[in-house]
Amino acid sequence: MAEMFDLAIVGAGPGGYVAAIRAAQLGLKVVCIEKRPNKALGGTCLNIGCIPSKALLDSSEMYDIALHKFAKHGIKVKEVSLDLAEMMNRKNDVVKSLTSGIGMLFKKNKVTAYFGTGKLAGGNRVDVTAEDGSVSQLEAKSILLATGSESTELPFLKFDGHSIVSSTEALTFDSVPKHLIIVGGGYIGLELGSVWRRLGAEVTVLEFLPRILTICDGEVAASVHKILTKQGFQIHLETKVTGATVKPDKQVVVTATAKDGTALTFTGDKVLVAVGRRPYTAGLGLAEAGVTFDPKTGKIPVDKQFQTNVPGVFAIGDLIDGPMLAHKASEEGVAFAEMLAGHKPHLNYDCLPSAIYIWPEVASVGLTEEQVQATGREPKTGYKVGKFPFVASGRAKAMDDTDGFVKIITDAKSDRILGVHILGPRASDLIAEAVAVMEYKGSAEDIARMVHGHPSLTESVGEAARAAWLGMALHA
Repeated sequence: MAEMFDLAIVGAGPGGYVAAIRAAQLGLKVVCIEKRPNKALGGTCLNIGCIPSKALLDSSEMYDIALHKFAKHGIKVKEVSLDLAEMMNRKNDVVKSLTSGIGMLFKKNKVTAYFGTGKLAGGNRVDVTAEDGSVSQLEAKSILLATGSESTELPFLKFDGHSIVSSTEALTFDSVPKHLIIVGGGYIGLELGSVWRRLGAEVTVLEFLPRILTICDGEVAASVHKILTKQGFQIHLETKVTGATVKPDKQVVVTATAKDGTALTFTGDKVLVAVGRRPYTAGLGLAEAGVTFDPKTGKIPVDKQFQTNVPGVFAIGDLIDGPMLAHKASEEGVAFAEMLAGHKPHLNYDCLPSAIYIWPEVASVGLTEEQVQATGREPKTGYKVGKFPFVASGRAKAMDDTDGFVKIITDAKSDRILGVHILGPRASDLIAEAVAVMEYKGSAEDIARMVHGHPSLTESVGEAARAAWLGMALHA
């Protein structure tokens, strides 16, 4: 007889494990199935994504500061050297600590963990195939699919795990590349490019579109381009990569075509393909179970309760529409668990923040200026923009981090905030204030009238709000 649960979750990433914990807290009997080797919970985010990349970003930032900023602060260091193996060990320790922490949370909340590949077996059953090939059958009143996503592979740039790599391998290089070529100008490529550039690599970015960071506000993206170029990135826009050849000496020759049709070649020792991610559905048995999904995008359509077309089968996170963000998946997991338990949770996708951990950081919430214009609003009469540069911030000057600005977009008539975009130090933390105010349908005046501590980076958010509300800031 298969063991019976209230909820079976396939995938223990940020969506799956959070849904499991919240459902268990609400009294449901929960099992969470994870296929990752070594019984590592946490999914892509904790194991080979968000967490290890941020650990390397912080470590490489410290190295860069020691090389280029210590002297300006009166700190004299005779010699700075890189121990990449130790840096990687620290990254691995951070990952291990957090993934083992999820295991402890599962035990605390009485969530059963099954390790193996989960597959829909029809009705309310899930088959779990362990590494040794043995199969366990689980039954649950409800089944939640939360398997996340994987790096998109290009047919003419197949991953080989060594010379042509995905973000996974780019987190584990055993030496600093002399020349890292990145295909794709999105946040994943730029974050990993920042790590290796700081550690000494030459970095070239090849982007097919006319700009990098297409998800960002256009003004922010343009400023990021200038800043990264100043940092040493070589960025080629409107460049179509056509193929790559790995030579016997492991050098990779990438061929591309410029906008005007000119043939281009770039030679490096590593090529990172970072052109996006797609839902991970391999082996889930969607077709056999009758679950509808888009064969082109891999996305699974769901209703407002996250239910697929098959009763009792649900999906969240990267498997469904919306940005592929860990915190989106987590909040969907919470909302799903609470709905399953009979609660009425609130999840506002209009106030979903995003962050890019280059330096200076980029963070945003709400509409970009281009999206506001697409609603039919005209500048000044339909919407207003308030900006404040970090170069005018006392705290930013004290930190010696003055690149960037805060940009707040409001409705011209109501002053309600439509979008906030921050390019600057600790933008990922600063954006939380804007999220809170927007969640309660607040205005620029609301932020401007808040008392912001001095000297602090948050003052820049208040100044940008004042500029949007009154048309002028105090210190710029």
